[in-house]
Amino acid sequence: MSVVNLLASQLNRNDEAPNIELAHELANEENHIGIEEIIENLSSKDKNIQQDCIKVAYEIGQVKPELIGKYALTFIELLKSRNNRLVWGGMTALATIAEVASEIIMAHLDTLKSTMKIGSVITIDKGILTLAKLAAVSKENNDTIFPFLLHHLENCRTKEIPQHSESTLFAVTDVNKEKFLNVLRKREKYLTASQLKRIKKIYKILEAIEA
Repeated sequence: MSVVNLLASQLNRNDEAPNIELAHELANEENHIGIEEIIENLSSKDKNIQQDCIKVAYEIGQVKPELIGKYALTFIELLKSRNNRLVWGGMTALATIAEVASEIIMAHLDTLKSTMKIGSVITIDKGILTLAKLAAVSKENNDTIFPFLLHHLENCRTKEIPQHSESTLFAVTDVNKEKFLNVLRKREKYLTASQLKRIKKIYKILEAIEA
């Protein structure tokens, strides 16, 4: 039976449970044929199938990123889609495979950045996470990406600072740590009590690593 028949839309379901269940099943069984079918149907003429398939894809990536790493270019292409669900879904998938497909994704940094510039909140959130994970892979990547992440933290909306700082933590090293902390300290005065609490947790994490 085709795995497409197990997608939420094909079961007349309005929730994501069938897609998550299918993703875990494909990942646990390492069902490459089923995964290939999911990827192929990202270009289905049925929008519902497309959207179900991107959900299945990045849920697989959360569990076993190596199973979808080779499809990095497919997810990068989705960033150019007119369907916002596929755009942020593609960026979410890239965030799950950043470490296992870093070379391919690094070659398309400009596409990621331009997508984030005009993207939805989720696209930007997942874009920052993708970039931070890429930056963590090597010093060369870090040197290329970290200035962008810092600039973003200096200029992003106040309510985005906690989450985007937490994501950026992946890319923080002994070399760039002070620059990161300086940016956060400068923005502290604009934060609400709950936002500041999350930033202070970051300080504690960095202190613990240093110790």
